[in-house]
Amino acid sequence: MQGNAHQGISQSITNSSKHDNSSSQADSLQQLHIPSSSNNQDFGSNHQQNETNSNTTLRYLREKYPQKKLTREAMRKYLKEPNDQTLVVLHAKVAQKSYGNEKRFFCPPPCMYLLGSGWRKKQQLLEEEENNPESGQVHAFIGIGSAEQEMQQLHLEGKNFCTAKTLYISDTDKRKHFMLNVKMFFSCGAEIGQFHSKRIKVISKPSKKKQSLKNADLCIASGTKVALFNRLRSQTVSTRYLHVENGNFHASSIQWGCFAIHLLDNDQSESEEFTVMDGYIHYGQTVKLVCSNTGMALPRLIIRKVDKQTAILDADDPVSQLHKCAFYLKDTERMYLCLSQERIIQFQASPCPKEANKEMINDGASWTIISTDKAEYTFCDGMGPTSDPVTPVPSVRNLELNGAGDVAMLEVNGENFSPNLKVWFGEVEAETMYRCAEGLLCVVPDISFFREGWKWVKEIVRVPINLVRNDGVIYPTNLTFTFTPEPGPRQHCSEALSIVHAGKHPICNMPPTPGSEDDAIRGSENDQTPVKRIAVDVHGHPMPQDTAAGMNALMPNSNMLRTAT
Repeated sequence: MQGNAHQGISQSITNSSKHDNSSSQADSLQQLHIPSSSNNQDFGSNHQQNETNSNTTLRYLREKYPQKKLTREAMRKYLKEPNDQTLVVLHAKVAQKSYGNEKRFFCPPPCMYLLGSGWRKKQQLLEEEENNPESGQVHAFIGIGSAEQEMQQLHLEGKNFCTAKTLYISDTDKRKHFMLNVKMFFSCGAEIGQFHSKRIKVISKPSKKKQSLKNADLCIASGTKVALFNRLRSQTVSTRYLHVENGNFHASSIQWGCFAIHLLDNDQSESEEFTVMDGYIHYGQTVKLVCSNTGMALPRLIIRKVDKQTAILDADDPVSQLHKCAFYLKDTERMYLCLSQERIIQFQASPCPKEANKEMINDGASWTIISTDKAEYTFCDGMGPTSDPVTPVPSVRNLELNGAGDVAMLEVNGENFSPNLKVWFGEVEAETMYRCAEGLLCVVPDISFFREGWKWVKEIVRVPINLVRNDGVIYPTNLTFTFTPEPGPRQHCSEALSIVHAGKHPICNMPPTPGSEDDAIRGSENDQTPVKRIAVDVHGHPMPQDTAAGMNALMPNSNMLRTAT
């Protein structure tokens, strides 16, 4: 194989052994209201007992791990050595429905990865705290969010990876879309949380007709992620997935890889650097497959439609979900990407004697293509183990800066926000106002918090933005805030500052309610101090829209610029 392609590896991978359902695991299942295989029938009658067990466990955990507010020292330590815990759920974007008694298991099977050093550290802490070597073991269950189908246990068994091989959706389930639901907890009973995949579209079967771009959600766009698998003689047990391991492409029976499929200009030559094009992938076009984990790429390929055991040379319709396709290695003598057991090889096709527009290939060169998606959750116990689940995990979509100078406010837009979240700029906690589940508003801290003695921004300063829950759980955003230089000291506006900090500090000149006792003893009749009234919401917080408008009016000529990236 030419370029940076590889012929795969011969290293064998063994299947994981079945999990032993011990009594301690059964107790943990009851605490989280997940029926184990031994008590499905009488689970309803024991529901009240399960609720009692769960409440007892939660009370015990809250007594043992009381809520601790994150300190500046703890944040400084985290920024230096982040011990993040990351959960990644990989899955296909579409799922084929099962009819009658058949069970069409999702292919490729949903995968779960536990990444980051924080998992091992958390397990060690729990084992030491509970004085039990099994207290830190992670247990996980996965389901399709339907009462008709039980959640299935994922067998981690000390590994950081596992797959759900027996999930399916039946024809009695009338949903057109669904999300996978993952429940996780430690052996000691501490719940990690409930996590969801991205949305999955339900289809009846792959379209055999010539696909149209009118069904864009079934087409595959350039730059999106796909998985490729090969199934010999339609046997489920013979399914193998294109994967990269130890620097080699290989055909794995356990793990599958996500590959970015890029559309190239047909005249582009082979190179490590290449220019990509927008649009939907059509048969007959030149593509590049790049592993999203390692960045390794196969040589330029021409994607061709497969009909039985032949590759059609002149097909030009859009590539669709679960289509069978072949990948011709460009500028070779009829060589196709092929598998031979675990190895990835080149297979030379032969001309079709009856049809000139077809080439004969073997089963190993026929790949099924499907779009994939990923849900990723990252968190860290900044103040040690906590009693409450880390979910819902907030995610930040973008940052918007309003105002400048002393009245700079940052809007944080995303999802899963709650009133117990604070925005942190580096190791500095910002005054934060909760607006809704999709928005937070915070005051940008003064530069003196980050550079001692500075009264204005003298040079570019970048600080990371993180969200922190009131029990010390840190949710990194991977975003930064940039302070840009100012020409010199800026004029401070006390009136603007009083508005901005109204939620935290009392405003000395805010008038009392007319007719109240405070109004009667307000002061002398000669007091000519101007009075500012502030619009507040039902909770007594300043209204963000008025605040932003007031800031822009008060500081129209501020020369301080700040950007959020």
